[in-house]
Amino acid sequence: MNRYKVCVYAICKNEEQFIDRWMDSVSEADLVVVLDTGSTDKSVEKLKERGALVYTEIINPWRFDTARNKAMDFIPEDVDICVSNDIDEVFEPGWRTLLESVWDTTCTRARYLYTWSYHADGTPAKQYTMEKIHRRHDFRWVHPVHEVLAYSGTDADKSVWVEGLMLKHYPDLSKPRGQYLPLLELSSKENPQDDRTIFWLGREYMYYKKYDLCIKTLKTHLTLPSAKWAEERSASMRFIAKAYEATGNMKEAKAWLFRAVAECPDAREPYLRLAQLGYTEGNWPLTYAMVKNGLHITKPSGSYLVEPESWGYSFYDLGAISAYRLGLYNAALEFARKALEIEDTNERLRTNLHLIENKISELTGEGGF
Repeated sequence: MNRYKVCVYAICKNEEQFIDRWMDSVSEADLVVVLDTGSTDKSVEKLKERGALVYTEIINPWRFDTARNKAMDFIPEDVDICVSNDIDEVFEPGWRTLLESVWDTTCTRARYLYTWSYHADGTPAKQYTMEKIHRRHDFRWVHPVHEVLAYSGTDADKSVWVEGLMLKHYPDLSKPRGQYLPLLELSSKENPQDDRTIFWLGREYMYYKKYDLCIKTLKTHLTLPSAKWAEERSASMRFIAKAYEATGNMKEAKAWLFRAVAECPDAREPYLRLAQLGYTEGNWPLTYAMVKNGLHITKPSGSYLVEPESWGYSFYDLGAISAYRLGLYNAALEFARKALEIEDTNERLRTNLHLIENKISELTGEGGF
């Protein structure tokens, strides 16, 4: 028997293709509340057919926090646990049992694992912790985009980890993200001292190839008193380096990448970028050193800043190339084999492995291995 009353709530606009999959996923809840913000397809009809409580309201000007708060307002007062997720996301079956097994009346919110993206074979590529499950009262969403839950209760804000609970993201890649930049600019004006907002804005400028704004904004991020998380500070430095590199200033790019490594030596990402820069320059000692240093880190942090490329074949590929160029053929062979083991359909990696094998055979006078 269920111990708590659980409500899943979401916002929707033209999500018809995902409705059945999503409703199947959230069917363990006692009720489902959806705020439709102007669908022109059959989203509303399908949601109602599947039993969701659907409300319609146009949010103008558009803000994600406003929309989510409007949806929350339609949740009945007697609900114990509110579960916010998007219609392109899917819970693994059994999520409610897992949640109720650790929740008690002192909990304010819950944390769980979120899979943002996948490799071609369907295995997770990018995963990090999500925290969008909360009790009914004392929460509101804040920030126009990249919105977060803010707690206003008088008792302790107690978050509980839900072991085994997994939310999977299957986005509609055809949807544009053009609204993100103006919303982030608005958010930065409203929250100029919020380090996360300024970081996200600088990163968005990089995506839009607005490199001067990217550099300026991320340098501002690094000066904020609240910007203390080393991994995010390192990422900021890494993006500054990428912007400098895009404008042809390789000296500054390299300097900022070394700063990124020093800021967070336990993250693989800046080592990979330095190894790639070394490859671009033909600086094989630098590339080889960064490969060796990066591979000493054997476990990702689990944050949203982890980049799948740093945990794939790239380090081994660069290790093979740089070791070969340095005459370290046995090391090159080991790296090349590992790279191909990870990415076994990559013909370039296979060709590189054969080249290294042939070189060693030539030097040893052997016909093969």
